[in-house]
Amino acid sequence: MTKILQRNLYREVADRIGDLIEHGELAPGERISEKQLCDRFGVSRTPLREALKVLATEGLIELLPNRGARVVRLTLKNVKDTYDLMAALEGLSGELACQHISDAEIAAIRQLHNTMLVHYRNRDLMPYFQVNRQIHESILAASNNDVLQEMYSNLSQRVKRVRYSKQMTERYWSQAVKDHENMMAALEKRDSQLLGQILRDHLCNKIEVATLAGVIDTEDDKSVANS
Repeated sequence: MTKILQRNLYREVADRIGDLIEHGELAPGERISEKQLCDRFGVSRTPLREALKVLATEGLIELLPNRGARVVRLTLKNVKDTYDLMAALEGLSGELACQHISDAEIAAIRQLHNTMLVHYRNRDLMPYFQVNRQIHESILAASNNDVLQEMYSNLSQRVKRVRYSKQMTERYWSQAVKDHENMMAALEKRDSQLLGQILRDHLCNKIEVATLAGVIDTEDDKSVANS
């Protein structure tokens, strides 16, 4: 019983640090202060260090030999490479979802979509992102492919800062909503090829948004690695 509780503790710590990274409280390239995080979360260094190891495997931080850890800088190449894989998986999830999804599941996604549109009209960015994420997760779940969902989730953790950046141009936001309108139409028609293509293309403009927000490091990969 003690071991299970301990495992849950470092997973919870990892999730909280991940939230700090996602929301920009821990910036790209920033060194991790173990003492500050231990004090903040009220934990000892043992579960904190286990949490850092987990986050390193998830691509959110990098462990530095004898120098602690720091938040990973997302380079343009790294994000593009990750998005290539995510786009393929998300497109496949849409194709599979059209084969397996029920009318009730489509209705639930339509309701989420309508809620997302309300947040868009009110310019409520963070609630918009939350519902947006639920829509994509619902389509992934409807694919009925556990391995696909696991792989996608692992990749998504790496670029969460990019996908849900607090800065978004009006042009991009408007295009994203149009994509979702087309996505819903294809899903309701169960047009697997069309939905798959829309989902693959949907990630294309997110790199531009992240670059504007300063989330992606545009320096050369070698200079980043040696910094």
